[in-house]
Formats: sequence, C-alpha cells, structure tokens
Amino acid sequence: MTIFLGIGAVGIVLLLISLVIGDHVEGVLSAIDAGDWLTGAGLAAFLGALGFVGAIVLDATGSVPLSVAVGAASGTAVGAATGWLTLKLRHASSGAAPRSQQLLGRTGVVINAIPEGGYGEIRVQGTGQLTKLNAKADQPIASGTEVWIVETLTATSVRVQPTRGDAAS
Repeated sequence: MTIFLGIGAVGIVLLLISLVIGDHVEGVLSAIDAGDWLTGAGLAAFLGALGFVGAIVLDATGSVPLSVAVGAASGTAVGAATGWLTLKLRHASSGAAPRSQQLLGRTGVVINAIPEGGYGEIRVQGTGQLTKLNAKADQPIASGTEVWIVETLTATSVRVQPTRGDAAS
C-alpha cells in the first residue's frame, strides 16, 4: 500500500509543480516530443489516480494485480480527461482583443470624427468585447455614424465606410 500512496503523492507534487512552474514542465514534455495530450496536469492526474485508487482497491481486496489494473485504468481515464480539458483550454479564446482582420465586414460606430485624409476612432463589438480602432475613410464621417469595416490597414487601424449615405460631418 505504501508504494501506491507514494505514487499518489508524486502525482500531487507534480501537480503543484505544474501549477507553479507549468511552462517549464510543458517545455520538458515538449522536448521529449510528448505531444499535445500529455501535459503536466494530465501526468499528475494519472499518477494521483493510479496511486490513490490502487491503494483503496488494495486495502479493500488485498489483491495487488487487481489494484494495479484498477489503478492503471482509473489513472488512464482521469489522465486522459485532464489532458483533453487542458488541450481545450489551450485552444480556447485567449481573451485578447480581437485582431482587425477578424473584424472585417462588422459594423461599428464612429466615436471620434474621421476627417478627410486623416484618422478617427471607431468602436466595434467583435468576439464578445468592445474594441476601439483607428479608422480612415474616403470621406469625412461624423461621430455617431454607423460604419462597416472594409479593409485592414494595420494591426490597429482599418478603412471604413458608412452603412448609409449620411457621412458628412
């Protein structure tokens, strides 16, 4: 039983290490070409479930082979679920402001008038958050005018045109 508890303890220690310096653990796993599914948290979950479930089964049945089999099966299931969740979180939206390329075709509102030949500002709701961008247009556009994004000029600026014909400031 001590071996199983030791394996479970190693899983907890690895989980704590992953929480504190997770990028380094992921770097080691990447260096050995472990793939996306094998993460520090997934490995910790595998070891924790193997050790603690194995100890419980050994205490209940007294059978080492059964303890190893049930512990390994539960460790594999919990480790795979943890790896899958970690992978999903990695590929989830980062929460960063959307890029102007993602905003092409969206409508927004001019918040600082766009002068002829110059830049103003627009506010656009994209990917669930409000974003302010510098905006240029072919004609002056007054504040409060609804516009749509027709071109990306830089990472923080776009070309717009009014959604209706009433653009003059």
